[in-house]
Amino acid sequence: MKNVEQAEKMSNAPGFVAALDQSGGSTPKALGLYGVDETQYVNNTQMYDLIHHMRCRIIQSAAFTGDHVIGAILFENTIDREVSGLRVADFLWQEKQIVPFLKVDKGMAYKNKGVQLLKPMPELDALLMRAKAANIFGTKMRSFIYHANLAGITDIVEQQFEVANQILSHDLVPIIEPEVDISSPDKAEAEQMLLESLALHLNDLKARDKVILKLTLPDQPNHYASLSSHANIMRVMALSGGYSRQEANIMLSQNVFMVASFSRALSEGLNASQSDNDFDETLARTIHEIFNASVSGSS
Repeated sequence: MKNVEQAEKMSNAPGFVAALDQSGGSTPKALGLYGVDETQYVNNTQMYDLIHHMRCRIIQSAAFTGDHVIGAILFENTIDREVSGLRVADFLWQEKQIVPFLKVDKGMAYKNKGVQLLKPMPELDALLMRAKAANIFGTKMRSFIYHANLAGITDIVEQQFEVANQILSHDLVPIIEPEVDISSPDKAEAEQMLLESLALHLNDLKARDKVILKLTLPDQPNHYASLSSHANIMRVMALSGGYSRQEANIMLSQNVFMVASFSRALSEGLNASQSDNDFDETLARTIHEIFNASVSGSS
């Protein structure tokens, strides 16, 4: 049975979700922005050690607490690692009161019909059992929409909910993430198709099932507001999707009932060469800005 206290926090607590789930494809860029270039590691093992050190620095910061950060999304490589002698998920909840999630997708397939579907995940059940054993509360899987192609968007949402049902069967809460390209020439049209398809599939869920939506900040403020009151929705979150933190925060504050789930926008301004004091001060300012945007948007 999922943690009732964690479910309550994810449903109602003010704050936002930190996306700390940089994977094999996105880790080099994340490290580069952090001031660690590719000459500083020679293989994936060293690369993952460096990104884990960055994550630990964020997680252990005095600024990173459950008062402002309600959840954190982790990468598969992270769940068996430790912070201060505790598994990362246990440290997040026991020491910080932050709900742990896990990215479970294996990347995306080739672009077709204006979208990228999830790659097949034949070992998903085994990963979900590992996640449950590691005290993970929920999961995340990201697919991508480039254009307002109804067939492609229908495929995206159908696949996301098919996987979500598999995740729900393990008593975990799925984060459904069909990202829309912020540079799409028909972004608003794609968002309308996505809204309608999401609403249809939410109505097919069992009464007891709860899911979280993670969506690109929409062109039209409050575009997804109607979904937030759906009985099967635990939370509607916003991804920054390439917008700067300042742009993302402004857009987020205009969207009622959406809270942030930022990755690059969260780590913007952090650098490996910073002193602990400078690092903590920079992170504290960032968390304060994102929290305020999330609270103003969700009030």
